[in-house]
Amino acid sequence: MLQCTAVTPVPYAEALLALATMEGGPEHPADVLDQDEFLLCELGEHDESVEHAAYLWAAETSEKDQDLWLLWTGTGAHRVYRIDVLPLCPARLRNFVTRTVTLCAYFDHHPRPHSFSVTDPLGELIATDTDIDGP
Repeated sequence: MLQCTAVTPVPYAEALLALATMEGGPEHPADVLDQDEFLLCELGEHDESVEHAAYLWAAETSEKDQDLWLLWTGTGAHRVYRIDVLPLCPARLRNFVTRTVTLCAYFDHHPRPHSFSVTDPLGELIATDTDIDGP
């Protein structure tokens, strides 16, 4: 499944406050977030009944089981934000041939599919473009 292509400006003051007050947050929140930053929804394609979601920060605590996420619905003046610390999705993709395990990078109870089944179309395009030899 392709990744959602929704983009939003970061609500800077709210995100800065969330980073500064979260347990295990960055020491200097203003250093990890730009005032004019935009984030792309990281979930697979979905309809408007599902919140968009963008990862903000991984809590640096002994319990590394939660991350800070920016969630939003709507567009333009009707956009509504929610910033929340959410537990990690417990899903794992095991490849028995290569003996690798890929963790889902999303939050628990996210809409399907898991991150390891979502393809970033822009990332794929960039990767394809860099594989082409120049003149």
